[in-house]
Amino acid sequence: MTSVVLEEIPDRVSLAVDISNCRGNCEGCHSPFLKKDIGRELTPEVMDALVADNFGVNCFLFLGEGRDPETLLELADHVHELGLEAAVYSGREEVEDIFWNHFDYIKLGPYKPACGPLNSPTTNQRLFHKSPEGWEDITSRFWHKGVEKS
Repeated sequence: MTSVVLEEIPDRVSLAVDISNCRGNCEGCHSPFLKKDIGRELTPEVMDALVADNFGVNCFLFLGEGRDPETLLELADHVHELGLEAAVYSGREEVEDIFWNHFDYIKLGPYKPACGPLNSPTTNQRLFHKSPEGWEDITSRFWHKGVEKS
């Protein structure tokens, strides 16, 4: 499934694509169907068509990693060839070092109901952004929503 989202990556219009074969086992998973091998294969040609059909996106968001990291990294490189930023939501606590060379945004951490989602200050999840100075934790950018100011 694909959708254009405005709130997953700050200041970006992201084309979010569900990736099947999820390796995670998050309590309260909102997409348990993604544990299966479903949908059509994501190829550079499919990505080209998706981007062409969704004018105005400036970020391609992989919602999951699947079970083929080499192909995922190649697809992230293709995203850059299209002139877009590449983002991945991983449910793992950490990713291999090579991931940091291929993505502009990386979300880490499994969803834990007791900690809350990314927009909760108590979340265990973290969203990192590659800036000219290096990788920066930008998770707190989500916390302004729904928070009362005193």
